[in-house]
Amino acid sequence: MRGPFEQSDLRYNRASKSDESLRMENKLFFQNARTEFSREVSDPIAERLLPEYGAVFVARGGVTAPDRMVFKDEREVEEFQRSIEIGSVEFGDIKIELQKTAAEALTEAVKAAAASGLSITPRSADSGRRYYADTVELWHSRVEPALVHWTSRGNISLDEADQIRGLSPFEQVPIVFKLEERQLWFSKDLSKSIIYSVAPPGTSQHLSMLAFDASEFGDASVRELLGRYYWYQTVISDLPHFTYLGVPEAELSDLGLKKMVYFDRHFWVPDL
Repeated sequence: MRGPFEQSDLRYNRASKSDESLRMENKLFFQNARTEFSREVSDPIAERLLPEYGAVFVARGGVTAPDRMVFKDEREVEEFQRSIEIGSVEFGDIKIELQKTAAEALTEAVKAAAASGLSITPRSADSGRRYYADTVELWHSRVEPALVHWTSRGNISLDEADQIRGLSPFEQVPIVFKLEERQLWFSKDLSKSIIYSVAPPGTSQHLSMLAFDASEFGDASVRELLGRYYWYQTVISDLPHFTYLGVPEAELSDLGLKKMVYFDRHFWVPDL
């Protein structure tokens, strides 16, 4: 007997070409994204995630952009990370692993900062490379408390909650999004969407090793310096997060990105 959710809600659908997906691919952003990725944008869940995490798909300058919106399991992440050349940046006892070109650019930014009397340091040991299990752990740290909260209030039945717990993280994502359409929020403070709290499993730019979380994200001079080495803020809901895009700022618009200004910060996001 079918449970409380439709089967189509339990997975990311690899939909066939539609007028909407063809329209999207005509956008400059999709012309510059990897071909393999562009073929999968007809999924409505992927379309929702793209404005938040999508800038990385047009990364250039000797790095490899991810070829899919979502890595569905540990195997897919491992295959991608094995396919790229990896470098590292050492900060005392913390070693941050990134794609080699991104690591070299960050190293130069750190040196330039020191020469200017500034510092660039990681927020934590996982400020660079992450593994699929790391994203799953963060996801569960939001999903489980939310399930407890909404079942205690009677908004979700115990059976529904148990069904969600029995799904893989990959399958949980569209279900959580469906619940949030009813304003049953899954962020840490239960006041907004979970995507403003954690990246869904398999979608973090850290899996592609093109992201770095900087402790000094609040310093405008540090943000400007990182930009000179092609590290930009791209996730509006994650202020410490910088993405290596591999080109000067003047060329980002040509890749299909647009600048969004929030307070005194500039974010480069897909122009969709």
